[in-house]
Amino acid sequence: MNIGDVAAASGLPAKTIRYYEDIGLIAPRRGENGYRTFDEKDLHKLNFVARSRSLGFSTEDCRALLELYDDRSRASADVRAVAEANLEKVAAKIAELQAMQKTLTTLVHRCHGDARPDCPILEDLAAPAA
Repeated sequence: MNIGDVAAASGLPAKTIRYYEDIGLIAPRRGENGYRTFDEKDLHKLNFVARSRSLGFSTEDCRALLELYDDRSRASADVRAVAEANLEKVAAKIAELQAMQKTLTTLVHRCHGDARPDCPILEDLAAPAA
């Protein structure tokens, strides 16, 4: 498969696939003409990375997960540790987003949204950070 074929099959942009190659997540063969040639194993890895990224794993987490996937003597505890660390990051991000939502909800409710120039939203944004 060429990069266009594997991009269509994986749902990843060609630019992302090139990036994953640059950082060593995948290593497609190169033909004599210099073009990348992808096989089913490369496609599987790209799908694996795409799914991992959709769950919030970093590229370094993806690298670790790929290594664990390829290691048949792996301990599932090692995989779980990577997933638990990511889960903690996701939970922290959710808490941060909920705090943002609470603040924005308060600001929107404080603003009259009428023709008057005073606006609690702008006042809050202009205030020094606490």
